[in-house]
Amino acid sequence: MGYPSLFLLVLIGALVPVVPTGALVSSAAVVAFHQTAPFSLALVFGTASLAAFLGDAALYGLGRRGMRSRGGSRWLEAIRSRAPEERLAQARGKLAEHGVAVLVLSRLVPAGRIPVMLACLMADWPMRRFVRGNVAACLAWAATYQVIGILGGSLFPEPWEGVVVAVALTVAISAVPGVVRRFR
Repeated sequence: MGYPSLFLLVLIGALVPVVPTGALVSSAAVVAFHQTAPFSLALVFGTASLAAFLGDAALYGLGRRGMRSRGGSRWLEAIRSRAPEERLAQARGKLAEHGVAVLVLSRLVPAGRIPVMLACLMADWPMRRFVRGNVAACLAWAATYQVIGILGGSLFPEPWEGVVVAVALTVAISAVPGVVRRFR
């Protein structure tokens, strides 16, 4: 029941970026770390990265379709209103300069995925190019948050203690860019 739930929650989180998917993956990694099943960590990694990939690909596909439709401008404006204009401009510049590497890094930076995805849409990246970059991005993302979970789980004998630490670490990592921006 845990793996299908993880899959659905990460998939939903990729489509609707309000679900804390990093905390979910870290928590699942803590629980998997404390299990005796031999492939539980590999299953968490595979489930999370596949769900993130499918969610991102579906969102990008919807974006490409929406940009070509009559109502595409309304959809694009709704997404643009969620992404700060300065971050969108920065993403376009980095995308033109570095290509797929920016896509990979955007998955790891909190609130970086949507502006970069928009920049890819506006740059009219073909689906194939986006998918190639997104595979690496989702694998790196799942590995990063799984390592956070493993570190949290290895510190404590009880899984719930590790989950609390993993969620706290994930929230702290997610808050760092906002705090740095405020101090600048």
